[in-house]
Amino acid sequence: MKTFWYQEPWAWLVFILPFTAVVAGIATFIIANTNPDTLVIDDYYKKGKAINLELGKVKQAQKLGMRFGLKLDGDQLTIRPTGIEKEFPLLNVNFYHPTLAHRDFYLALTADGNGNFTHFFESDQDTSGKWRVTISSFENHWKIQSVINLPQSEFIDITPNPTDVK
Repeated sequence: MKTFWYQEPWAWLVFILPFTAVVAGIATFIIANTNPDTLVIDDYYKKGKAINLELGKVKQAQKLGMRFGLKLDGDQLTIRPTGIEKEFPLLNVNFYHPTLAHRDFYLALTADGNGNFTHFFESDQDTSGKWRVTISSFENHWKIQSVINLPQSEFIDITPNPTDVK
């Protein structure tokens, strides 16, 4: 008895393997085009010069004895100077997410009556996870960088370390 091709199981096996490869290729193409990779560094030479400049700012912070304590308890971020008695009119604080650039944010903080720098986040802003924090002066003469995990209910030390410069 003669059967049609679509009634043969081997015919379906021969067709299904290339078909799944085509579907997977199309899915990969769509994923690659909707989530393009960001360019990490455009000009390596300029970035190298900038790292040397940033390293000088970290060494300046080290020489001045800059240290800060940072905690995020609930929606309240508190940064307090612990290494120097100097008063700062304004601190520049940058939070960089390690993988999601759209979550990065910047804060310009002024001191309260106790000398602490406080910021209250909106309840819908997600600040949990790993962050690279950069604290610098308003004049940008010194800089401190550290990698932290938030939230932190106790103060964590943020100290200038030249090996943390990136």
